Amino acid sequence: MGKIAESDFRFMKEALELAKVAAAEGETPVGAVLVNDAAIIGRGYNQVERERDPTAHAEMIALRQGARSGVDWRLPGATLYVTIEPCLMCASALLLARVTRLVYGARDLRWGAVGSLFDLSHDPRINRDIEVIPGVMAEQAAELLQSFFQTLRRDAREVEGG
Repeated sequence: MGKIAESDFRFMKEALELAKVAAAEGETPVGAVLVNDAAIIGRGYNQVERERDPTAHAEMIALRQGARSGVDWRLPGATLYVTIEPCLMCASALLLARVTRLVYGARDLRWGAVGSLFDLSHDPRINRDIEVIPGVMAEQAAELLQSFFQTLRRDAREVEGG
C-alpha cells in the first residue's frame, strides 16, 4: 500500500460530490475522478439506471473520458479516485488502461476486487500492479451509500404499505 498525499483528499472530495449527483438522480452514489499530472482528465458517477447499461459505473465513465483526453487510451501515471472499492469489471478496466494508482473510500465486501473479495491489483498472474490507497474519506463515502439505501428501503416500504 502506498502513502496518502495531500492532494488525495482534494480529489476524493470531488469524487464525493459526483456521488451526490448520482444519488440525486436515483443512482447508487458512487463518484470517480481520474487525474494525470495533477489535472482532472475524467469524471464519472454511476449512471446504470439512466443509461440502462450495466457498465455505466463511475469508474468506467471516468476512464472513458480520460482515455479520450490524450494521445493514447493507455493511462500510465494516472490516479483514479473513487468513493467505493472497484468491482471486478472496474478493477479489470483499471489494469487494462494501465492506471498506476487507485485511491478509494469505502470498502465493498460484496463486490470489491482490489482487496476485499478479490485482489486484482496485486494478482501474480497479471503482468502489472496498481498501487492501492484504501480508506480515504471512507466514512463520508459509506454514509452516502448507507443513507441512499436506507431511503430506498423506506420508500419501498411506504409503497408496499401505502
